[in-house]
Amino acid sequence: MTAENAMNPKQRVAVHVANLVEANMVVGLGTGSTANLFIEALAKRQRTEKLNITTVSSSVISAVKAKQAGLPVVSIDSLDGLDMYVDGADEVTPDLTLLKGRGQDLVREKLLASAADQFYVLVDESKLVDHIGQKFPIPIEVMPEAWKLVLAQLKQRGGTGELRLNSGKDNVAVTAHGSLVLDMEFNHIDSLELTMVLETIPGIVEHGIFSELATAVFIGGEQEVEEHWR
Repeated sequence: MTAENAMNPKQRVAVHVANLVEANMVVGLGTGSTANLFIEALAKRQRTEKLNITTVSSSVISAVKAKQAGLPVVSIDSLDGLDMYVDGADEVTPDLTLLKGRGQDLVREKLLASAADQFYVLVDESKLVDHIGQKFPIPIEVMPEAWKLVLAQLKQRGGTGELRLNSGKDNVAVTAHGSLVLDMEFNHIDSLELTMVLETIPGIVEHGIFSELATAVFIGGEQEVEEHWR
């Protein structure tokens, strides 16, 4: 069995996209299990091919992972742009709208995704859905002092949900940006309309719907990688 055949779908798609990185690029690193595999694959290319790439991370944990793997990491505030951002997603619709944010770094993830020349999304088939919110609630980051007022307005618009708790369930979850998170579900509203609603409510810092940002979605399978370009 060859090394490629021995890969699982997440490893296969991570290696596939790492091979798209070119010398001297500035590459944004996402957060999560698939993003970690991309970091490993990219670090291997950096070691063997001396690509002279620079990376910037969407989270502290990805920055640590990248540094441990030998990748040079710079801070976001030192950049005015980047060539590529690579991350996973929780849901992907046929028109390449994404749901992200089950982690705690929504603001930096969307900042890097929107600033990059290319935003590549790595998923397996389990992340494909018909509509946003099909499998997971929609994370909405809110200013800590505004969460009750925002929740009330979201409920008026047909939403149901509550504050996200930390892993120990003994306190609220706090994002890397210092926000609280409302995990919300909405019925009978499409993602574009919902995005417009969310962007009109004061107190919302960011939300997990990534519309018209993905350049391409790469779907790892058992034998190959399927590409969907915008």
